[in-house]
Amino acid sequence: MSGTTKSPKAAEPEPEDVAEPPDPDGAAEPDPAPESRPPTRGRTARAARALRARRTAVAWAAALTVALLLAGYSAWSYADTRGDGALSYGKARDAALAAGTRGVARLNTVDAAHVARDLDDWLGVTTGPLHAQLTRTHASDTATMKAAATSTRGTVTDAAVTELDTRAGTAQLIVTVQVRLTPAAGTATTDRKRFEANLSRTDGTWKLAALTAVPIGAS
Repeated sequence: MSGTTKSPKAAEPEPEDVAEPPDPDGAAEPDPAPESRPPTRGRTARAARALRARRTAVAWAAALTVALLLAGYSAWSYADTRGDGALSYGKARDAALAAGTRGVARLNTVDAAHVARDLDDWLGVTTGPLHAQLTRTHASDTATMKAAATSTRGTVTDAAVTELDTRAGTAQLIVTVQVRLTPAAGTATTDRKRFEANLSRTDGTWKLAALTAVPIGAS
């Protein structure tokens, strides 16, 4: 009896993975969004405090800026006013000094050939009591100087303002004068004098109101 040999059974092929058909809509479903958590009371309070702090800081910054601007303007105004006052005072002092110097020199100058003219000039640089006195003695002074026939010429060598009141319009000077006397006959001589001059401002012009002789060497 012959044996029957069974042929080996062929291995069955494993089934291949079959791809799922695409979504008919052509788009994959999005992942679900994470749940948003409502803000807590603590976070809301902190945000409110931060907002108030920012507003307060802005308000303080604005106030500080305004204060600095006002302070700067006030300082500038004060400096400007002070500068104007000093400038005005300086101009008044210079004007009084110049007028006093010219006036004292004029009152010590007479040309024997033009006595009347020069004494009229005396009246032009004076005011107040001194002007009134020179007006009263004008005629007699003219006659006396014509008779003397002596010419004098005054030159101011030193002058300084010792007092000045711009509101009252008064000033005081100390003035040193060199006077050259030239007689009609003889040798000319030179004399040195010192005066205390009081000035008054009249119609914006400084004029001599009083003139007092001061001994040389007196302080």
